[in-house]
Amino acid sequence: MLPRKLIFLLFLFACNVNLFAQSLEHSPKKASLYSAMIPGAGQYYNEKYWKIPIIYVGLAAALYSANQNQSEYNTFKEAYQFRTDENSNTIDPYINQYSETNLLTLKNNRRNNRDLAYIISLGIYLLNIIDASVDAHLFKFNVSDDISLNIQPNIMQGAQGNTLALSLKLNWN
Repeated sequence: MLPRKLIFLLFLFACNVNLFAQSLEHSPKKASLYSAMIPGAGQYYNEKYWKIPIIYVGLAAALYSANQNQSEYNTFKEAYQFRTDENSNTIDPYINQYSETNLLTLKNNRRNNRDLAYIISLGIYLLNIIDASVDAHLFKFNVSDDISLNIQPNIMQGAQGNTLALSLKLNWN
């Protein structure tokens, strides 16, 4: 029954995000909160749909790598335990392949790689939140190519009368 409730909650959340995405104001706080709850939801809120697959591919790759390294870590840990338990009934699958030192090194390398993959997945998750917040801050930022400087004569009024001056106008349209 839990998956149906979870699907229903995700549906409600998606509808809520869609309503907010159509509003004129984009709140960085909302975008960050959405991305913290569901990776990619802040990008959906900011209408940056192309970033969502990148987030999920990055997370999937990091978590897949962590899972693979955990599996290999367990294999080498077990092989090292078989090698060092001094029980003649245990069968060491790497008896002619690796020494005890090699098994220990392989086990430690897999553990380090697993830990690194978890750190990378956490980094991708945090970058997802930061990206959503920054995109919300810059949602209305003008990125047009029309940046021009206009120099025009102007008459300025002062205490001693009118004075001819040059006016500089920077166009950000």
